[in-house]
Amino acid sequence: MKKLVALALIASIALVGCGKPQNLPTGPKGETKHYPTYGLFNENTAKSDKVCYELSIGNVVWSIILVETIVMPIYFIGWSIFNPVAAKPEGGCGIDATSK
Repeated sequence: MKKLVALALIASIALVGCGKPQNLPTGPKGETKHYPTYGLFNENTAKSDKVCYELSIGNVVWSIILVETIVMPIYFIGWSIFNPVAAKPEGGCGIDATSK
């Protein structure tokens, strides 16, 4: 049992690195700002309207693999499911982006 708990702790420490926070340029003079990952539980406090985000496939896969642990999927989906990828251009992000 002790080996199982130790293995679970080591695995959880190793898996936390799946999210990729970024330092992105957002100002007109090239200033950068740190943007963290966000999930369903911290969307109101961690998501920025100035940044485009993508789904973290690694966190989705690990959530599925570790579904029986309950804790890790809650962490991944709740706080680290979306990664910042780029500063949002004036037209927006993704499929709904408008070009000028």
